[in-house]
Amino acid sequence: MSLPVLETCRKRKRRPKVYSFHSFGDPGCPMNPTGPFRDNIRLFLQECAEPEDYNVEGMPIWCTLLVIESNNFVVPLYTIEENVHFSPNPFCDHCRCTGWGNNLVSKRKYHVIIPIAGEWSKRLEEGALDLHTHILHGMIHCNGFGHLLCINGIEGGSKFLCGREIMDLWDRLCANLRARKVSVEDVSKKRSMDLRLLYGVAYGHPWYGRWGYKFCRGSFGVTKHNYNRAIEILSSLELDKIIQDFKNSDQCKEMKQIIHYYRDLSETLLMTFKDLLRFMLTVKSCPCAQRKRSMAPTASPSISKYLTRVASQKKPLMKEKCIRYRKFSSLVGTLDSRWPTRRLEYAAEVIVNTLKEKKADKLSKGGMSRQDVRDAARMHIGDTGLLDYVLKSMNNVIVGTHVVRRAVNPTTKILEYSIDELNGGVRPVRVTEPEADVVPEPLPVLPLIPGADLYGDMAYLYTKVLLNYPESEVIELASQTVLDSKHFVKEWPFDDEEDQLLRFICQVMPNMIDLEANFNRELPPGEIVVLPLHATVAELKQAATSALRDSYCILEKFVVTEIERMEELDDWELLFGAVESGADLFMRGDGMDLNTELRYEGGPDNWKVRCECGAQDDDGERMVACDICEVWQHTRCNGIEDSGTVPPLFICAGCCDSLGHSRGESQEELENSDDLLMIPATEYVAQFLE
Repeated sequence: MSLPVLETCRKRKRRPKVYSFHSFGDPGCPMNPTGPFRDNIRLFLQECAEPEDYNVEGMPIWCTLLVIESNNFVVPLYTIEENVHFSPNPFCDHCRCTGWGNNLVSKRKYHVIIPIAGEWSKRLEEGALDLHTHILHGMIHCNGFGHLLCINGIEGGSKFLCGREIMDLWDRLCANLRARKVSVEDVSKKRSMDLRLLYGVAYGHPWYGRWGYKFCRGSFGVTKHNYNRAIEILSSLELDKIIQDFKNSDQCKEMKQIIHYYRDLSETLLMTFKDLLRFMLTVKSCPCAQRKRSMAPTASPSISKYLTRVASQKKPLMKEKCIRYRKFSSLVGTLDSRWPTRRLEYAAEVIVNTLKEKKADKLSKGGMSRQDVRDAARMHIGDTGLLDYVLKSMNNVIVGTHVVRRAVNPTTKILEYSIDELNGGVRPVRVTEPEADVVPEPLPVLPLIPGADLYGDMAYLYTKVLLNYPESEVIELASQTVLDSKHFVKEWPFDDEEDQLLRFICQVMPNMIDLEANFNRELPPGEIVVLPLHATVAELKQAATSALRDSYCILEKFVVTEIERMEELDDWELLFGAVESGADLFMRGDGMDLNTELRYEGGPDNWKVRCECGAQDDDGERMVACDICEVWQHTRCNGIEDSGTVPPLFICAGCCDSLGHSRGESQEELENSDDLLMIPATEYVAQFLE
């Protein structure tokens, strides 16, 4: 496939490097780095990527060409370096929600992107970092902690690559470049089925688990023990018991048909729900099962005729429609968000009203920066995660009678939002949208035919057994526990390899002056330093100083003056024989910039989270703050629906309790109050899952 990238290389009389998609990132292909990630990524960009002659929002970009041998397609793998000092959002919401909010703000972020297939021959545009349509988008901080932001395979954005192949490439890159920890928020679905629940029951881990991603933290106070116990309860459901429990329900016949059909299809005995789901997930790759399915009874002539008529009506349901940019109401329907559509649209309206007020001010010129829009919108919406999510999606979108644009100010290099009337000369853009007016009248529901639609059968079991099991609070609670577990992490442990190098993890220890300045959070992870065998103590101090300065904003002027438990060693003494390679070393020094706002990845706001579910930190779910104690709690735990608005005055149960005592209410009256939860939610969950 001929790409403009290749043509540009020919014009510059340089020969582009092209690597195999399915082997790129293997040990030694194309390189075998031995240092920490911050050094390896620079070596990667120098040896395996070519700088582009343009940038994205002021950020430099490199391209690596990967070829798919089966059809000779060339895939561009872009790497973008984001400097947090010039970034509109220097903090990391992904770190905060993963539990890494106490990590120091790293100076650089590296985005690895493969665009959607239709964009391979085009340049990356402004706002590329905010898109959710990329085939691959991963981001790794220069300290080796990163996040897999999106994977879109054949069904989501690529005609030539499946999700497994893309994930293999990402995993090889992380391992080759020596990433330390990478998180992923698993919100992936297939036919409305949450894969973290489907694969969790079938395999004991999410889809990402086959690459080593494990439970990191759960939302709503879910612990690892509760997650594992919930998986065990759902996986061990016996099929005979399921049939027995559904015998008095309307789904008894269909449930029995599906279970018996796949039991007969399997060459091994299927006893539990885990066995059934695992067999159904692998049945397409089993030649024996395929042969048996082809021999299964077909539908009756009348049903076949009906299916043919439905298939013939599907084509006209989609047609191209010329519209002005893209309506936000249609955009939110394609986003896989934890917030309901109504909530997203309300946030968009608040942002539009904010921009309208800015435009109405004749003394102000230009657009509004992202931070200004966010701060103004927070006067109406307290959920900053919701605002950040909507702001990322608002670029050339229509909300009501206005179109919202986003662009980088050429003078300040800051991302700004602006607004215009819809009829103010907006040029139409062709967008493919389903045409709601041509949908025919509803057709009668087809009778269930086991085996005719594998994923249809799976969705039926998923809905009836996992989400609507008859009269079983235990199953309902176990399923919700798994659904509330979205954050998974893969860790590449620190390994002191057997080579001619010394490796240490250098951890910063605050001195007494720093402690008095409220350096009151847990210590961040240390930095990996690699030295030759003949290195001295002075060289270790110098290397640690350089690594810490290069990695974190707060340590740009830091100087290591002392190493704990090495005070008796002189600077000229050799490390070999005195300190064991692979040890954790604690550094003290001067120059920590405690006045900078770029301290913690979680941001400067020191939120207090204490919810009745047991959550003690921001987990990315929707929250509301008490107007008295200012402690944040989940809206769901306080009976506020996701689609509902937060009340203008919210008082938590603890403050209600205090107010009750101040009014002289008796303890018996307080205990009978509906506002006081006597059993913590975490204990309640544990009682059911035990």
